[in-house]
Amino acid sequence: MDNTHYMAPHETYELHELLTFKNLCLTKSTMMGGLAKDSELQSILQEDASMTREQIQRIQEFMTNRGETQ
Repeated sequence: MDNTHYMAPHETYELHELLTFKNLCLTKSTMMGGLAKDSELQSILQEDASMTREQIQRIQEFMTNRGETQ
């Protein structure tokens, strides 16, 4: 039995769009964090940037593995 998994073209396109959106979010959180004067807001933006980096990495790994389970 062939265990190769392929994503349909529309799935690849949707993941690419999501990845583009997440990169934009990361850029915005990073830039706004540098401009924010309030320490609580800076902390929120730093946490958001950290979580977004992790999400980007997971999406990239998923796309590289083409949805194969480990």
